Amino acid sequence: MFELRLMCPERQIEPLSEALDALDALSVSVEDADAQTDAEQALFGEPGMPPPKDGWQRSRVLALFDTREQAQSALELLQVQRFFTGCEFLGIQNVPEQDWVRLTQSQFAPVEITPEFWIVPTWHEPPEQARVVIRLDPGLAFGTGTHPTTRMCLRWIARQDTSGNSPFTRVLDYGCGSGILAIGAAKFGATQVDAVDIDPAAVEQTVLNAQANHVAVRSGLSDIAQGAYPTVLANILATPLKVLAPLLWSHVAPGGHLVLAGILERQAQELQEAYAPYCALTVADSEEGWILMTAMR
Repeated sequence: MFELRLMCPERQIEPLSEALDALDALSVSVEDADAQTDAEQALFGEPGMPPPKDGWQRSRVLALFDTREQAQSALELLQVQRFFTGCEFLGIQNVPEQDWVRLTQSQFAPVEITPEFWIVPTWHEPPEQARVVIRLDPGLAFGTGTHPTTRMCLRWIARQDTSGNSPFTRVLDYGCGSGILAIGAAKFGATQVDAVDIDPAAVEQTVLNAQANHVAVRSGLSDIAQGAYPTVLANILATPLKVLAPLLWSHVAPGGHLVLAGILERQAQELQEAYAPYCALTVADSEEGWILMTAMR
């Protein structure tokens, strides 16, 4: 396979990408040409918020073709188009054939939550010391255990079981993604787990992951969350967590716990202010610039 590499200003990204797709590129990707420098730009907003721009000021556009001839022909057709003005040809590179499945799998090793609690992809054997294991492969939905926010939530779940008697009864996982927190709660003794998400793909993935882990989880859209729960988990991001404050708190039973993640350290005060009419949030854990915040009713 051969990769056609182009430099492109922000305004040309969309028409150039569409043209490459029409020219039968196997894939088209866009990356910040200034990544890992002082000029790097973060463009991705939080859920429900539009990204600040459609692309970077200087973007590399990478298109994959079966043959060098196809890549060269695509370049020649693009160079005569008006929208190519300002774009720059960087080269055509041979991409060695690889076992992409094996390469991808090698990037996902077992993840330690506690010495006895691990997230393990299906192509790995659990470590000998693992007593509680969630089997989970990377997928479309967020939550594989590799992100600090997920690990902190799972650590919190595991720490509730230190006495050997799980305090979990009903648990609500709001914004469940892959369902990993719901599965973790079930693994640690929750007797009823509701996992909800606004994305039907996440709901479906949660059902499949729960089945693969032999635990009972009820998954659906947000309307299945009914009544009060002794434990409410929400690993989303700061902006939706603020918007959801009255709803999430309304689901916390007397004596119950609210556990929030997806929050940067610098966002702690704004979350505390958003939840102040309902509860007093405190920082319960931190990792790599992210924090876990909790409150008890």
